[in-house]
Amino acid sequence: MTGGDLVADVLVKHGVPCVFTLCGGHISPILVSSKKRGIRIVDVRDEVTAAFAADATSRLTNTVGVAAVTAGPGVTNTITAIKNAQLAQSPLVLLGGATGTILKGRGSLQDIDQMALFEPHVKWMAAVERVRDLVPALEQAFEEARLGVPGPVFVECPVDLLYEETLVRDLYGVSKEARSTREKALHWYLGRHLNRLFKGADKVSASEPRRFAPVVASGSEIKRTMAKLKQAERPVLLVGSQSMLHPERVDELASAVDQLGIPAYLSGMARGLLGRDHPRHMRHQRRLALKDADLVMLAGVPNDFRLDYGRNINRRAKTIAVNLSDHDLTKNRRPSLGVLADPGRFLEDLAATMGTGGETRWSDWIDTLRKHDDEREENIAERAAVETDYINPLYLCREIDKALDDDSVLVADGGDFVATASYTIRPRGPLRWLDPGVFGTLGVGGGFAIGAALARPTSEIWLLYGDGSAGYSLAEFDTYARHGLPVIAVIGNDAGWTQIAREQVEVLGDDCATVLRHTDYHVVAKGYGGQGLLVDRPEDVPNVLAEAKEIARSGAPVLINALLGKTDFRKGSISM
Repeated sequence: MTGGDLVADVLVKHGVPCVFTLCGGHISPILVSSKKRGIRIVDVRDEVTAAFAADATSRLTNTVGVAAVTAGPGVTNTITAIKNAQLAQSPLVLLGGATGTILKGRGSLQDIDQMALFEPHVKWMAAVERVRDLVPALEQAFEEARLGVPGPVFVECPVDLLYEETLVRDLYGVSKEARSTREKALHWYLGRHLNRLFKGADKVSASEPRRFAPVVASGSEIKRTMAKLKQAERPVLLVGSQSMLHPERVDELASAVDQLGIPAYLSGMARGLLGRDHPRHMRHQRRLALKDADLVMLAGVPNDFRLDYGRNINRRAKTIAVNLSDHDLTKNRRPSLGVLADPGRFLEDLAATMGTGGETRWSDWIDTLRKHDDEREENIAERAAVETDYINPLYLCREIDKALDDDSVLVADGGDFVATASYTIRPRGPLRWLDPGVFGTLGVGGGFAIGAALARPTSEIWLLYGDGSAGYSLAEFDTYARHGLPVIAVIGNDAGWTQIAREQVEVLGDDCATVLRHTDYHVVAKGYGGQGLLVDRPEDVPNVLAEAKEIARSGAPVLINALLGKTDFRKGSISM
């Protein structure tokens, strides 16, 4: 058994279906051993993509996603994805290669202090120093990634722990005959180090993963919540990504939210939880609803910039915050009732105790919110009908919404175009929307699409790109083609960093660094092994979308390069 075998055995025990990677000699034994055990090795074009793909796997399945990257620059390339996962509270395991244990700090290839680099960005980390410690370290990594507030973890695996012992001894030169006293002393020192390195490696084996009970609210907290809801005349429920941490229970969660009868706004991974046209799912005018509400329940939603640091909520309204993070419970505004618990299970338990009837008690309030929602929909429809140069982005998004299969998964990677899509494109069900989360990271698209395509092999995977964000991961069309992942990418190509340009030009009077070209992204996709389609007229959009769907059904990835006109739809929407 090599160290690579031991790592692979732990991955098998934890049900890991794929390891995302970019090859490197430091980690080759992990990849080869994992492949021998039936784990799919998905090699990408940038290490950050591997980490993003692992993140998407965690969000969409009941397994923790795993990425393995080589030492030095391979590890540093993942930092943005790891920080994104930390802030999105997404569990993943990053396996990082490292120089040989005896060579650390001696100037070997790609040797840096990786632990100091990762310390602020991961929930837990370990630098393994002996082969026999690989198994317990990795098993603890999987536990730490899931426990409490989920997050990314990092395990550093030095190269001399992963290869076969005889080979490692040869590489260190201790198998050669020592002649001089100096050589004998060096061999003695190296031999002692290697004996410690491999001692007991044959005595360890992977064990079955432990199961952990969710953090649930107490009976008194449920009763106090019920009492506040019974007094409320204008309640609002906000459901966020943290409510979706248990993909295997999304149907129970959706039923609970429906049963509670509270008008609900869904954000992040919770988009689509109630399907496309649920009568109490409100999509627009959230700020107006929060200003008029007399009770606001935050299920996995902190009072950060997305709620204007809590100022969007009526100052006189009672607030109930449910969160796994003690810090997020009271961020910027102390709630009337703070519940430290899994928000998804809290909503399930609350619904089971409370029963039905809320939709009748709050019918007038729901009608008011529905009227505001419908008025905004009408306004969007009117704006979508306005002619622009090339294609009106609102019109394009509405046509994409019409084209979606019921089991489609949407990956959002962009600024202005993707934000426009969030107003108009409706996920058809739970776990069918992936966006970066609170970090607002551009570049998630390639990795998220890979993870989604592997987690949902029978679903249409739609990757919505801004033309700025597309530049980060367009090379992954090569990965889609090599691994048979029929992703449909749509680039909203308005030749600029429009999210920034909107305010910069108006406030500072200069479009400096915000101008791009109407680049032939569809040609680039062809060069990477996919198919490419160009559309620049609105009347051609439905046929081009249908053609892209047909190409994807044939098993090939396809990119639609959609040239967009300028609108003022999102003027004044910059966030800080």
